Amino acid sequence: MKDPTYALGLDFGTNSVRALVVDVRNGDEVGTAIFPYPTGDAGIILDAKDANLARQDPADWLLGIERAVGDALAAAKKKSRAFKPDRIVGIGVDTTGSTPLPVDRAGKPLALYKEFRRNPNAHAWLWKDHTAHAEAAEITALAAAKHPEYLAKCGGTYSSEWFWSKILHCLRTDAKVASAAFSWVECADYIPAVLTGTTDPLTMKRSRCAAGHKAMFNDRWGGLPAKPFLAELDARLGALRDRLYKKTFTSDAVAGTLTKEWARKLGLRPGIPVAVGAFDAHLGAVGSGVGPGRFVKIVGTSTCDVCVWPASKKLPDIPGLCGIVDGSVLPGYLGLEAGQSAVGDIFNWFVNEIQPGGPRKGSHEALTRGAAALEPGESGLLVLDWHNGNRTVLVDQRLTGLVVGLTLRTRPEEIYRALVEATAFGALTIIRRFGEYGVPIREVVNCGGIAEKNPLVMQIYADVTGLEMKVARSAQTCALGAAMAGAVAARKKGGGHDTFAEAQAAMTGVRKKTYKPDKRRHAVYLELYGLYRALHDAFGTEDWTGNLHHVMKDLLALKDRQRGGTRCSKN
Repeated sequence: MKDPTYALGLDFGTNSVRALVVDVRNGDEVGTAIFPYPTGDAGIILDAKDANLARQDPADWLLGIERAVGDALAAAKKKSRAFKPDRIVGIGVDTTGSTPLPVDRAGKPLALYKEFRRNPNAHAWLWKDHTAHAEAAEITALAAAKHPEYLAKCGGTYSSEWFWSKILHCLRTDAKVASAAFSWVECADYIPAVLTGTTDPLTMKRSRCAAGHKAMFNDRWGGLPAKPFLAELDARLGALRDRLYKKTFTSDAVAGTLTKEWARKLGLRPGIPVAVGAFDAHLGAVGSGVGPGRFVKIVGTSTCDVCVWPASKKLPDIPGLCGIVDGSVLPGYLGLEAGQSAVGDIFNWFVNEIQPGGPRKGSHEALTRGAAALEPGESGLLVLDWHNGNRTVLVDQRLTGLVVGLTLRTRPEEIYRALVEATAFGALTIIRRFGEYGVPIREVVNCGGIAEKNPLVMQIYADVTGLEMKVARSAQTCALGAAMAGAVAARKKGGGHDTFAEAQAAMTGVRKKTYKPDKRRHAVYLELYGLYRALHDAFGTEDWTGNLHHVMKDLLALKDRQRGGTRCSKN
């Protein structure tokens, strides 16, 4: 019998880095480890004076590689007698994004220098940093006037979470960092470059995923936005274009091979192919088996929703998306990204900040039990899920959350359920947007901690959307997708897979337990969704001209009906 081969996936998340060792033949996960970032608040550098600021220390990434990989290899040795480190044939990397990092001419992060150590602007600008909301609006306005094609491929609005907004904000607020930064590098590009010793910003292989979804890169207009366009925003931004990149690569491409130095640190053999990086959600979709008609929801602190469309078939521009990018998820397909800026973060906010009922009565577990005893509409509450802005379909990070229907008798579990329902309504809005533009969603596969651990959330999502909710087999699909990229990158050296399709067939699957929609609850949720859309359009769009007088009264009527009528079976 041929010796098994393995791939290593590195998943750089918001709070930690995860390493995963996977059997290339069948997707068996033989070793995993997590290293929490030590800097800041759960790995995030915050500013008490500016709630929009969220940065990350690149030193944590480097330390995390060593610690997580070492522990994952040790775990694999314990679990599988067949495993040996020299049987790892490929390495893949996924990261958060857009998480750009200012670097010097050699590609070294400014944050690693003593003079910049305490300056948050010299660190990585984490995906959830919204300090550049004004710059995002400015970029959107100029692109709408001069280059509407730029916006057409990123949903019609440029976001404060993205590459150019953050750099422009830094140029205007920190001259020292701005002048010291030779270039800016996405985390998804930086990690493979470090592992392969290819950190020169002018020659490192840049991710098609990161560039297309967050930096308006498209071969149709020559790659990055035109230099005169960027210079009109700021002359320094125009000059920076020459110090970035002209070509991008999909994640089946090889970024380089593992250096002797990193091989020694990690206990691996040098020369292992390292795949070009991508964003966590996109490789999470790969690890969940994404394909035409199969919609993947990565449900965590926020959500990222990903589907693909054959590049050979025409597709209209879809307003509100986070990008339509050729090859960003799977080669040969357009990658379509949407998402919600907060989901698990909303539930955590209620438990950790509001602290309803104290530690015992106000835990996630207790609130979930109480919420499960309620029927749709029984609370009389309706929530807008914009506690961290709206990513899709409104693309407005300045929007905030809203709770309608509170009374002096409202209980914590009622609010908790309404928060869950709101995120489900947000998900339905995204699914309907895809359908409106000719991309039917026939199957939904969920992944992430909430999908795995909270059946109530999954059942509410099924009841709201009217679609069966499946859950990916792997509990760590982002790291699995990264490992699959590593397996495909290894194809020329043997022991890997020739294509992502081949890797998906061998290494992915869904769990037996699924969540099917209840028709009676779905009918009630469609009533509630009509009220949600009234609030959504009234507060989120400029062209709404309706009347909200009926919303509270309709919620009360539905509440009375659900409490007095025949109750549906429990979730």
